[in-house]
Amino acid sequence: MTYEFPPRLCALQLQLHRVRADSVRLSAELPWSVEPMPGWPASEHRFSHRGDVPDSAGYTPEQKAAQDRLRKRELRLAAAVGTDPFWGTLAGEDRVKARMALKHADPTPE
Repeated sequence: MTYEFPPRLCALQLQLHRVRADSVRLSAELPWSVEPMPGWPASEHRFSHRGDVPDSAGYTPEQKAAQDRLRKRELRLAAAVGTDPFWGTLAGEDRVKARMALKHADPTPE
């Protein structure tokens, strides 16, 4: 089944995808620990898929602020998508299927 999503809802979902991608990129660049922490060698029998774990300098204030901004934006967008009046036009399983369809919809305008 195909759904005719309102353009505003599509735009919100696209923004949500982008913010989540930005969050993943930022997380990949951050130290492994928010606070400064000593690392450990893999031989200490603590799990790490990377082997030895280096010391973590912790996040800088700028990194903490950037992560906080992205999280807040993601929460606002997720709430806006999830509470859009469009969902009230569908019931039960149709609503679930439409939600999944929106998540996977082509974000390029026709």
